[in-house]
Amino acid sequence: MLVLCGGLFFASCETTELDLTQNPNALAPAQADPDFYLNAIQISYAYLIESFGNTAGALTRIDYMNGRDYANAYSPGNFDGRWSSAYQTIMNDIKELNIIADETGLTRHKAMGQVIEAHILMTLVDFFGDIPYTEALAGADNLNPVADSGASVYAAAIALLDNAVTNFNNAALGDPALDMYYDGDWAAWTKAANTMKMKAYMATRLVDGSAVSKFNAIVASGNYISSNADDMQFRWGTLAVQPDSRHPRYRGSYTSTGGGSYMSNSLMDYMRGGFDGGYALYGIPNVALSTFTADPRIMFYYYRQTNPTPGIDGATPNEEVLECGLQNPPAHYAGYVFCANPQGWWGRDHGNDNGIPPDGFLRTLAGVYPAGGKLDDWSYGGQQDGDGNGGNGITPIMLASWTDFMIGEVELVAGNEAAAKTAMFNGMAKSMDKVTNFYPRTDRFDGIMDYYVGGLAQVVNDFYARISNEWDDASDKMNVLGMQYFVAQYGNGLDAYNFYRRTGYPTTLQPNIEANPGGFIRSFFYPANHANTNSNITQKGGVTEPVFWDTNPGSPGFPAAN
Repeated sequence: MLVLCGGLFFASCETTELDLTQNPNALAPAQADPDFYLNAIQISYAYLIESFGNTAGALTRIDYMNGRDYANAYSPGNFDGRWSSAYQTIMNDIKELNIIADETGLTRHKAMGQVIEAHILMTLVDFFGDIPYTEALAGADNLNPVADSGASVYAAAIALLDNAVTNFNNAALGDPALDMYYDGDWAAWTKAANTMKMKAYMATRLVDGSAVSKFNAIVASGNYISSNADDMQFRWGTLAVQPDSRHPRYRGSYTSTGGGSYMSNSLMDYMRGGFDGGYALYGIPNVALSTFTADPRIMFYYYRQTNPTPGIDGATPNEEVLECGLQNPPAHYAGYVFCANPQGWWGRDHGNDNGIPPDGFLRTLAGVYPAGGKLDDWSYGGQQDGDGNGGNGITPIMLASWTDFMIGEVELVAGNEAAAKTAMFNGMAKSMDKVTNFYPRTDRFDGIMDYYVGGLAQVVNDFYARISNEWDDASDKMNVLGMQYFVAQYGNGLDAYNFYRRTGYPTTLQPNIEANPGGFIRSFFYPANHANTNSNITQKGGVTEPVFWDTNPGSPGFPAAN
């Protein structure tokens, strides 16, 4: 009996492998469904770009930044989740998807992944500089990948986009079951890939003498995102639970306790353009006003929960909800908006890190575009979870209006002011059309527009006339181009952040509320989960280290509106 049991014991040891490197209960990559992979990639990509775009927008005053000095505004730990999402989730899923796609001839699955991967790689370089790529995604085989130069990663991203164009145009043995961006329109995907290349050439024009000619060659081909119908964007849903599919900006603005995030005083002040909001009894515009001088998009970007703003422009102050309404602006804020805007456009200044007062049902909220919130139709009133359009908004990835602004920059740098102005107005028109028709307007809104000057169309024309005069009168026209580019970038400030570091414009942005906030963030600290665990990576000593394509003077001092 002892001998028999001993024999069975040793036999079992010989036939049972205890040192497994893969979970035997999990699907191997070759057994996985490529459509499920691609679905997960598309959703995670939208979250990642939304997150990075919000941070970039905060630095460029499109959104609100909470941080009185740039070195401490964003800690390394702020980016841990994004770094993991980019590498461990999205790009690793793309790697596994490519194995299946190559084996089964799913060239368009692979092409979509290539566009997404290229955009992520460029974004990581734009934020952090040199990053791992050639040695990344090796799993346990290499836990300490070295960083590749930002220039080489950009080159790899452009190569991915070239390959994607080829794969979109090759015959596939099967197409994705669900394309959340273009619904299987491969010509549109090709335009998106080419437009991503335009973005790359635009970013590198200071370090690559051929970048502008490559950019212009794509423009000449016409095969890029040039119409709103070709816009690359992700559409969010209205489901609040299991899972919450609503736009992240909506979730941050429409809560059970009112507004959960602040809007940018700087951008609202610029878009108001001196307009007093038309406040009178019951929100009916002042009879004396005959022209709506503001950018009409302000009514779509933001929703005012109250009017007027306490302590601002002669309104009765309320220290409990807006303490700074009783304060004088700091000396370096002369000529800039301070504390909040009049007539209910109530946000926060760049860098304001004060505590949160009970203003959730008073502060300005994200509006109908792009967050799927409520249209500002002078109705005023506290908003909460479920109000407005329920979060059914978009994350813009690459828009036709943005390509026009890139073209305008190229023309202006070349000294072609007339062509630059035309491109700028083309971009403004596409942005205006997209924003003002994002959802059907309310009868109340159109009625008030009629009260002013006979309808929204005339309001838009009056606004264009004002910007045209600003352009003609400006001694430095890049400021006008830059500000209009930033307005159109609302919802994803990635290209605005690049533009700001590349050109130094606009020089007219609201400064940090701290008089000496330190050098502007030219690149971020590496994420903590990367710098602390990778023996081949050394954390940066600060945030003023430029990325490879940024050859401008050092910070502080550049950009001028620091």
